[in-house]
Amino acid sequence: MVRKKLIAGNWKMNCLSAEGMALAKDVAGAVKGSKFDCDFLICPPFTLLAMIKKCLRGSKIALGAQDVHFAEKGAHTGDISPLMLKDLGCGYTIIGHSERRVDHFEKDELINKKAVAAHNAGLNTVICIGETGEQRDAGKTIKVCESQIKGSVPDDATAKNTVIAYEPIWAIGTGKTPTAADVEEVHAAIRKTLVKKLGKATANKMRILYGGSVKPNNAKELLSLPDVDGALIGGASLKAEDFINIAKNACK
Repeated sequence: MVRKKLIAGNWKMNCLSAEGMALAKDVAGAVKGSKFDCDFLICPPFTLLAMIKKCLRGSKIALGAQDVHFAEKGAHTGDISPLMLKDLGCGYTIIGHSERRVDHFEKDELINKKAVAAHNAGLNTVICIGETGEQRDAGKTIKVCESQIKGSVPDDATAKNTVIAYEPIWAIGTGKTPTAADVEEVHAAIRKTLVKKLGKATANKMRILYGGSVKPNNAKELLSLPDVDGALIGGASLKAEDFINIAKNACK
């Protein structure tokens, strides 16, 4: 099964207006002048979504948010609804990132509700899963990922509206990465779990990204693995050159 790779940048809580616009323009310019055979996604903070949308015009780079609420509207101070994101021009939203799971105590049930709401509003989701260092050391990586998929991914998710991102928590922003063999094993297990949950046809088409200290110097090895269909990039997405060089290593 050939799945078009997705190179996604998660800017997290970084960049003010001038810096964000400059970064987006640099990335958009590089993509416009290339023949990359892959999809691109940028997920800046909420405050930059409207202005970054303008910077990406004509570049074929999709715009995404870093989180979303499950309600269409209402008394939810500080939250953003799926319809608001759609209205801004977003095509995607990240859901269930480990920093949301840890910092905001988000559980699988809530992440599932967010995903359902996002899909109903016409948004695609990048649903994140991954284990802690302690869980890894205890040999529970596969079990944790299976549980998070079963709980977080809606039963009617499709390969068109859902992307899975495996991000081992212990590797995010630490410079540490699992071995290629480890990543291959986990991604294969994720695919098997998706087959059980969604059926073989859907699971074989669904993209599974790897995230966790992805850099230009390790991207080629990681993104050439059989069940790795792209990358969810954190720190390296804040430098246009690094982000594009990762794409060069992944997309012909």
